[in-house]
Parts: sequence; structure tokens; C-alpha cells
Amino acid sequence: MVKKTASIDDVFRALADPTRRQVLERLSRGPASVSELAKPFEMAMPSFVQHLGVLEDCDLVRSTKKGRVRTFELVPQSLQTAEDWLGQQRQLWERRLDQLDDYLLKLKDKQS
Repeated sequence: MVKKTASIDDVFRALADPTRRQVLERLSRGPASVSELAKPFEMAMPSFVQHLGVLEDCDLVRSTKKGRVRTFELVPQSLQTAEDWLGQQRQLWERRLDQLDDYLLKLKDKQS
């Protein structure tokens, strides 16, 4: 089976949900089983497993199965997609704000 690379839209869609963000925060401390991940949430297991599927589909987590236990782990490299985009946006807006600051200082100097 060929797995497509997650798009930035997929990553941000996955990160938009608070349940999925909490799962990622938990997995940042180390791998965990499905039941361990689901424990703090008051939702049916099939619904929770759908959240895990979304995270896995966009490569933010990966799972392994030993016997009857499925364990998930964070794939931190996949967060790089979001980080890169946010970094580009930060640079763009910092540059624009610097230009605005320069313009406003020039206006102030002209009025003095």
C-alpha cells in the first residue's frame, strides 16, 4: 500500500481538534496504548479511534500492534510541516511590521 504524504491542510485539520492535540501532548511523553490514550476522554471507543485514525492518516502518529494491544507513538518530524509554514508566516509578518514601523517613524519625522 502506497501512503500519500500528508498535506499541510491535513496536518492543521488534525491539530484543530482539542482531543487530538491532547493525544499528541500525551504521546510527547512516550508511546501509549489505545486504552491508555482514551482513558481521560469521555467518549465511545469507536469515536476515539477515529481521532487516532486522523492523526495516523496525516503522519503525526504511527501505531504498532503486538498481540491484541495497539500502541501509538508520536512522529515529531511530521509536525515540521506546520512549524515550517508558521515560521514562514512569522517572517512575512515581522518584515511587514518592520516596514510599517519604518514608515510610521518617517511620518513622525516629517511632522516634527
